[in-house]
Amino acid sequence: MAGKPKLYYFDGRGKMESIRWLLAAAGVEFEEEFLETREQYEKLLQGGSLLFQQVPMVEIDGMKMVQTRAILNYIAAKYNLYGKDLKERALIDMYVGGTDDLMGFILMFPFLSAEDKEKQRAFIVQKATSRYFPAYEKVLKDHGQNFLVGNNFSWADVHLLEAILMVEEKKSDVLSGFPQLQAFKARISSIPTIKKFLEPGSQRKPVPDDKYVETVRRVLRMYYDIKAN
Repeated sequence: MAGKPKLYYFDGRGKMESIRWLLAAAGVEFEEEFLETREQYEKLLQGGSLLFQQVPMVEIDGMKMVQTRAILNYIAAKYNLYGKDLKERALIDMYVGGTDDLMGFILMFPFLSAEDKEKQRAFIVQKATSRYFPAYEKVLKDHGQNFLVGNNFSWADVHLLEAILMVEEKKSDVLSGFPQLQAFKARISSIPTIKKFLEPGSQRKPVPDDKYVETVRRVLRMYYDIKAN
C-alpha cells in the first residue's frame, strides 16, 4: 500500500496551497515537511529532488513531482476530479487557467510594501469583479448545473472556491453582485471533504503573515522587492 503523499514547502500558502486543497477535496491524507532553513532547501537541491531547483515538491506514488500544474493535473486525474472525457478536461483546464490568473495577483501580495499592498488590494478586487467573477457567474447561469463542468464535482470547482475565499479576505462583500457565485460558494463549501478542510485544525494555511514572508525570503535568498501590478 502506498504511503501518504508528502509535501515539501513552507508553512504557509504560496503555490502549495492549491495542492493541499485538491488533496483535501479528494479526501486524501497527506504529510508535510516545512522548509525553515536554507540548509533544508540545499539538501533537497543536492539530493536531486528538485528538478528545476524549485518548490513545491510532492512525493506521491513513488515519484518526486515538481511544477505545480503537473502535480495538480496528476492529483485531479488520479482522484477522478478531471472530467469524464477530453471535452470536459479542456473546460476544466480553461476554468482553472482563468482562476490561476486571478490567484496570481494574490500570491505576490504578502511580499509587497504597505503602500503597494493597498494598490494591489484595489487591483485584485477590480480584476475579480470586472473580469473573472462575471465570467464564472455566466458559466454557472448558462450551464444550469451545480458544478462548473458536467454535473460532477471537479478540480475547477475546488480551485474557484479557493480563489473566491482569497478575494473575500481582501473585500468581504465582493460577491454581493454575483448571486450564482454566492450559491456556488455555499454548495461547494458544504461538500463533506471541503467542509472538513475549512474547519479549524485542518492543514489549510492561514493568511500569510510576516513570519512566513521572512522565512521564504531567507530560505530562497530573495534580496529584491516585489512590485504591485
